[in-house]
Amino acid sequence: MAPKKEADEQLLVEAAQKDPSRFAQLYEANFERVYAYIAARIRHRDEAEDLTAEVFKKALAHLGRFEARGAPFAAWLYRIAANAIADHSREAQRAAEQREIPSSAPGIGSAEELEQAERRARLFRLVNALPADQRRVITMRFNEEKSVREIAQALGKSEGAVKQLQFRALERLRTRMAEQPGGAHA
Repeated sequence: MAPKKEADEQLLVEAAQKDPSRFAQLYEANFERVYAYIAARIRHRDEAEDLTAEVFKKALAHLGRFEARGAPFAAWLYRIAANAIADHSREAQRAAEQREIPSSAPGIGSAEELEQAERRARLFRLVNALPADQRRVITMRFNEEKSVREIAQALGKSEGAVKQLQFRALERLRTRMAEQPGGAHA
């Protein structure tokens, strides 16, 4: 993280420690990366959303204990998220054992996994920046796993129009991802 950005982040943290209503800025700045980190490990969207909310609730409750120590605020949030995922996995394991269904706990997260979470967060931001019709098609196609036909029916468009919207959106996303730091692999 650049020194200016670190200083700005530290000022935000200090402001939120004094006035919890200022935590919203930290939440906004870090939500996507924390959600991406959790979503990569928790495959059910509702559970990932619940765990993300839990992470920020715990972060707000324990914000007074946060000390930068040279690490970014996001690193602290990742640690809270890793602990929440581990707790969730233990609970799921116990429930699975009670039902006699095997379950496996996800890992806490390597540097590579954190990098992947950052890439997903950038992608989420880029999808959110798409024009509304393209964003809706991408969301329905890849998040909701709907077919082109189902999307066309839901939106009252032809299948060809949906395919064109999807094509344009994917091209725009590829271009924007390539423009960001890290290039096409970002």
